[in-house]
Amino acid sequence: MDNLTHSIIGFGVGELAHRCLPPEPEPAQQRTRHRLLLVACALANNFPDLDLLLTHGLPPPLSYLMYHRGHTHTALMAVPQALLLVALLWLCWPAARALLKTSVAARIGLAVTVPLGLALHLLMDYTNSYGIHPFYPFDGRWVFGDMVFIVEPLFWVAIGVPMALIMRWRWLRMVLMAGLGLALLGVTMKGYLGWPSLAALMAIALACGWMQRRADAHVPVAAGSSVAGGGRGGLLLALAISVGFIVVQGAASNLGRQQITAALQRIDPASQVVDVAMTAFPTQPLCWAFVSVERNETADRYRLRRGVVSVMPAWLSPQACPSELAPAGAVLAAADGAPALIQSGTVTDSLRELRALKQGNCEVDAWLRFARAPALADGRLGDYRFATTPRGNFTTIDVANAAKAGCPKVPAWGYPRADLLTPPA
Repeated sequence: MDNLTHSIIGFGVGELAHRCLPPEPEPAQQRTRHRLLLVACALANNFPDLDLLLTHGLPPPLSYLMYHRGHTHTALMAVPQALLLVALLWLCWPAARALLKTSVAARIGLAVTVPLGLALHLLMDYTNSYGIHPFYPFDGRWVFGDMVFIVEPLFWVAIGVPMALIMRWRWLRMVLMAGLGLALLGVTMKGYLGWPSLAALMAIALACGWMQRRADAHVPVAAGSSVAGGGRGGLLLALAISVGFIVVQGAASNLGRQQITAALQRIDPASQVVDVAMTAFPTQPLCWAFVSVERNETADRYRLRRGVVSVMPAWLSPQACPSELAPAGAVLAAADGAPALIQSGTVTDSLRELRALKQGNCEVDAWLRFARAPALADGRLGDYRFATTPRGNFTTIDVANAAKAGCPKVPAWGYPRADLLTPPA
């Protein structure tokens, strides 16, 4: 996920943890605990992305591909990260240090929010199609959730609206709410978000906001508290909506993958569909971008297809999906009850050539520890999942110039496309 979303989730969980704990005896201590849990959980929700500072001198783009969502995105490394974050808070925040020495509730809150924040970071990153390998070094395989768009406004709305209403300063509440509304309207007008999705987000904002105001109205304000009340209704509703949304997205992604696999097998029975990478549209469970990987060992080829699918074309055609995320293409399959697939691009390469590159070029071998959809064209390799990103395909390497500076030492991540790289027995 993007770091704004990680931060909003962290603030929401920190706020909820604070409100679930008994109040501190002194107003100043209550304010310190409130700030401590908000900051701790928000930082924990972003801490694993410090791997962006790690380059290890590898040639681009390997430095990014090998180390982003790398060691700091594993369960084992969450332990030292949690200890480091707690140590930094203890050393750099005298008021929090004094509170933690005397308050059991504050210690419990910190012990819950820091590990939970780190776990939520890994969980939310897992929901995207980029993937993580959380069980390294015991298991270096990538896992891909393929559920949620990497910038998902539903979390901004569901969690952000109650959090904005909790703030003491009315002017800040108005600025944040207006900014959120204008941002959603802007991305809708630019074609990244559908108008029905915008309407759903407005309904979620009203429901979560009303529930939070109602909950706070029924809870007396603690003396000297820095919050508007102690109610949790809006935050709990936001949590329920967020979890429910992820569940729905997961079911829709699985349905779409099954439909695409069946359709492609009908189109080319000689090929085997070995993977379908699903990328969600923002707040739209029916629309999905996909990149499929097909293998035909007999013909010495593998094929990548990129396109858009609607998992319920009777309700919404793929042509009606948000325009900026649904590139034009040809209808690939719409017969016999199959979903309407819009194919916007395809690449066909040689299995033998890909395997020879892995064996003969150590930099390509390292790159293949990341690539889920390796596309070879004009002497360059790029992951087809990112072929249409606004700034170009950031995964591309020049095969001819690869490994001239020596073989890079990279982590032993598993090969996402081991099924293509190893001939069948």
